[in-house]
Amino acid sequence: MRPLLLAAALTALTTLTYAGDFKLSSPEIKANGTIPKSFEFNGFGCSGENRSPELKWSGAPKDTRSFAVTMYDPDAPTGSGWWHWVVINIPADVTGLAAGAGTVNSTTLPKGAVQGRSDFGVAAWGGTCPPQGDKPHRYIFTVYALKTDKLDVPADATAALTGYMIHANTLGKASFTARYGRAK
Repeated sequence: MRPLLLAAALTALTTLTYAGDFKLSSPEIKANGTIPKSFEFNGFGCSGENRSPELKWSGAPKDTRSFAVTMYDPDAPTGSGWWHWVVINIPADVTGLAAGAGTVNSTTLPKGAVQGRSDFGVAAWGGTCPPQGDKPHRYIFTVYALKTDKLDVPADATAALTGYMIHANTLGKASFTARYGRAK
């Protein structure tokens, strides 16, 4: 049994090494910075433009067959966080998403890419919208390099189910976090 555990640990270390070169950034949102209001949701008391940011990535693991992108708020007062954006089946030759690509029925997503249902209940970007007066929430943007060409999930799958499938097929990931809050 120990040789199998050692082999699994070495495989995990190799994957993490690959992921070390994997980088995600946005020219519109700086890592560890404050998210501009234009990315705020428009609804639930929020009045932003509800626009998804431009994202760029590089250095994906060599065996990557597709990508997935998520934006998640672990500080949402739900007990389980809040999924703001889920995009899957992004072709392996793509290295970013255009600003505004997260609209309902987007025409600017890469061919074959599909938006999953967010916790807002729609298959589209749902911008930041923390409760007024909360300390600024952390928003984690992540790109996942996947070992499969396509994740086969139902069109109405929850973000949790889609996340399970993403994690089950991940070769490596790259993330950055930015914050956003609303004064009382």
